[in-house]
Amino acid sequence: MAKDVMCAVNSCTYWAEENKCNAESIFVAYHSSKEPKHSEETDCKTFESK
Repeated sequence: MAKDVMCAVNSCTYWAEENKCNAESIFVAYHSSKEPKHSEETDCKTFESK
């Protein structure tokens, strides 16, 4: 597992100083029926608005 998870979305509840994600776990999914080939084709389902 990654030691540090970085996040630049400061409107998320789990965003912390220095662009760190302080969520206990992270869930990343894709939003199409095919396997993603680029990061733009994925979504962070852990996001929770402040």
